[in-house]
Amino acid sequence: MTFSWATIRVRNLEDSLAFYHNLLGLPIHDRFGPPGHQIVMLGTDPGTKLELIESAEPLPEVPAPGLSLGFAPENMRKLLSTLEATGISCPPPMSPNPSLRFYFIQDPDGYVIQLVETLSP
Repeated sequence: MTFSWATIRVRNLEDSLAFYHNLLGLPIHDRFGPPGHQIVMLGTDPGTKLELIESAEPLPEVPAPGLSLGFAPENMRKLLSTLEATGISCPPPMSPNPSLRFYFIQDPDGYVIQLVETLSP
């Protein structure tokens, strides 16, 4: 069995695309659906995708307690600079073991995003 995608509902699809596509660099794989209920699949083939569904239904303040989405940027230093320049707060990292460092941020809807960096020995 293969894990194919994770789905999150978003308040504003364009804001979410600005975050996931423009800032984090996830490629748009597919986009379809009528206005107000569009669906965008982000990621590459082969690979796990992130599905964004624009929903007219209101989302709770914290949309999915306990859920986090993890990404491993190709250039963490560059991404952190870009996030800071756009006003996205990035608290100090956590290091659960000597070879990893995690930065936690939130997307436009409040979903928790983990940015993971593998450290050189």
